[in-house]
Amino acid sequence: MTQSESPRHEDLPLPDYDHLPLGTLPSRINGLDESAVNQLLDYERAHGNRLPVVQVLEHRLEALRNGAEPSGPANPDTPEVTSTRGGSPVSPETTGPPINPPSQGVPTNPAQPR
Repeated sequence: MTQSESPRHEDLPLPDYDHLPLGTLPSRINGLDESAVNQLLDYERAHGNRLPVVQVLEHRLEALRNGAEPSGPANPDTPEVTSTRGGSPVSPETTGPPINPPSQGVPTNPAQPR
């Protein structure tokens, strides 16, 4: 499958799929049906083709084909992926006090004289 034939990122059944930690993927796909898992697998093979991700998706697809039922929400929350883009919450009002190194140097930095 070529990139032009693969599903588009915005059409995927999981929001921010590319940014989900691998460890959370099995629980995230439990609520998806066979066609949705196939869609993720096609997208993964055309874009990242990460072996651990492909294996997780193939394992779930096999389980669904062998009679497993989708369980859990089809569109789970992704708290580890923030919806805000850009901009740091740090501002002059939230910065800490200035820190001046000791005059004899920093003992944990061997490049500075002591």
